[in-house]
Amino acid sequence: MRSLGADVVEVRLPKHLEALDAFIIPGGESTTIGRLAVLYGLVEPMRDAIGAGLPVLGTCAGMIILASGTLEGDQPQLGALDVVVRRNAFGRQVDSYEAPIEVAGWSEPMVGVFIRAPWIAKAGDDVEVLASVEDADTGESHPVFVRQGTVLATAFHPELTQDTRVHEMLLSMAAAAKED
Repeated sequence: MRSLGADVVEVRLPKHLEALDAFIIPGGESTTIGRLAVLYGLVEPMRDAIGAGLPVLGTCAGMIILASGTLEGDQPQLGALDVVVRRNAFGRQVDSYEAPIEVAGWSEPMVGVFIRAPWIAKAGDDVEVLASVEDADTGESHPVFVRQGTVLATAFHPELTQDTRVHEMLLSMAAAAKED
């Protein structure tokens, strides 16, 4: 984000959300992120900020946190994205991989870095699917990049590549939200 000219603030407490133009919920361990969000009182302030139109990007575990549900387990989620996700859908850490992702409206594919990644098992009508991948075992297609209003989510890690288009989308959404 800094390389794109954005000022970056780490959000650790609710007060850190107050002056943001957009925010990112990163990859990592979604259960831990959820527990820490509860512990530090961030769940409701994040829901409120997103509900008020603050653009957000969730990557991998961030997608799980933004989702309305998971197929397995129970953990804190924001319900900001009308999707149900399957955690670790691509397998264990050793099953991590990179693959070209065809994104709707983009002339060139991007590299998707999938690390114990989720996929979307079910998406609501207001969710725009920007990219999907095929399950190697079943041949079924599963969304891995979606948008719903000012919420973006990827099952992969765009920050681990040199391709900045996903982050540029977030900054563009932030600029548009400021104009409103």
